[in-house]
Amino acid sequence: MAATKPLSKEINFYLEQLNTEQKKAVLSVVKTFAREEDWWTDDKYIAAMDKRFAEMEKGKVKSLSLDELETNARKLFRSKKSGVK
Repeated sequence: MAATKPLSKEINFYLEQLNTEQKKAVLSVVKTFAREEDWWTDDKYIAAMDKRFAEMEKGKVKSLSLDELETNARKLFRSKKSGVK
């Protein structure tokens, strides 16, 4: 626990330097860390993912390959960058 005090002091030092919007962003990240759970032990989550995966395998839902996702993302980025809609 000896490292906790200097670490907390350093965090507080930097927090004091931030504006309100930056503090809101930091708070959002901290809340996310605090809510982290071991998803692999969550039976409801596993069941939902199993169901989605089965639907994908049966062709009930359209999925994208990583290449398709990347191509679409690049096209969208280029269209936004050039102002084309």
